[in-house]
Amino acid sequence: MSDNSDRGEMRHPFTRRQILRAGAATSLLPFVAACASQATPEVNNAPQTELLASGNSIPLDSLIPEARKEGLLSTMTLPHDWANYGKIIETYREKYLIAINEINPPGSSQDEVDAIKAHQEDKGPLAPDVVDMGLGFAESSKAEGLFAPYKVATWDTIPEGLKDPEGHWYCSYYGVFAFEVNREVVKNVPRDWSDLLKPEYKGMVALGGDPTRSSMATNSVWAAGLSQTDSLDDAPEAGMEFFAELHKVGNLVPTIGLPSTVANGQTPILIFWDFLALGDRDKSAGTTDIEVVVPESGVFGVPSIQAISAYAPHPFAARLWEEFLYSDEGQLLWLEGYAHPIRYNDLVKNNKVPAELAARLPAAELYARAVFPTSAAQTDQAKKLINEGWVSKVGVEIK
Repeated sequence: MSDNSDRGEMRHPFTRRQILRAGAATSLLPFVAACASQATPEVNNAPQTELLASGNSIPLDSLIPEARKEGLLSTMTLPHDWANYGKIIETYREKYLIAINEINPPGSSQDEVDAIKAHQEDKGPLAPDVVDMGLGFAESSKAEGLFAPYKVATWDTIPEGLKDPEGHWYCSYYGVFAFEVNREVVKNVPRDWSDLLKPEYKGMVALGGDPTRSSMATNSVWAAGLSQTDSLDDAPEAGMEFFAELHKVGNLVPTIGLPSTVANGQTPILIFWDFLALGDRDKSAGTTDIEVVVPESGVFGVPSIQAISAYAPHPFAARLWEEFLYSDEGQLLWLEGYAHPIRYNDLVKNNKVPAELAARLPAAELYARAVFPTSAAQTDQAKKLINEGWVSKVGVEIK
């Protein structure tokens, strides 16, 4: 998938509409039209204004009544089959008795930025209250004044470096790279990146996209490089060296891998997002024996971020949404969809992950090793190096 259609770094090489099957999650147009005819209450009194302006967590006994007065939350780019958002949306709606207007579920991060800018004044049904977007958009959007600061009650359990110190944005969930393996074809399942170089995997290993165009594939190369060096800055070059060797020994398949090509044995080892691979494993149960392996080294995580629009038509409902997402309940709902919530290590430490759910996941200690990009500039530089250097340094085009 090209970066033009990505919502952020953590995306499949195709559009989310293709992944989720067209129409899996769409806005309810009659509902949106009805919303357009309703006046949105203005927050005018001093106590309400002070609560919003403080940027601090608002106690639920104050927040819930104000959110219910607004009666509506406008989300954007949240397909129901992505990261368990269908269940998350329905749970919020039922729990707080607040309607949800779903704007452009299959959209991109850039669509969200454009929507905030375009609807600063009109407060209509196309103006988002909250956004879920790629980390690369966080600092630039903050600098443009697009986000309102708000620190949820669980703020201290969000790891440092994965949240804006002033509360303008905070990482929400992340994926790491894993090997989706067809055990009916691959008898000895690889456990780490270096294993992929073994002769027994000749003609078996595939990327989930073209590293010159797909963010997921680019980040796969970055992850492989991280397994060769402890430096995120050095990892892009090291990753290309690794894949050059993988190509040289004949193990790299020069086509884009898909769940279907894993199942039919064309690409029995696919380097893929863990949450997509785990979903494929569940869907294949009974037909294909799929194992998902998070490698022992080079555990590279790419997070999405949450933020509240500075121009949110429903500012209290927006803050309640964030409180819900960052509560134990909301975090575990993300985890049910195999997207690891940003508070995952805290949940594990405090025995909050149900045993049945934990049994369906790779070992928690692997995720404790996850390394994340530290800035948009670092991510941009890695993409540039890999996008421009892949063909000349690795010597193969992925089609």
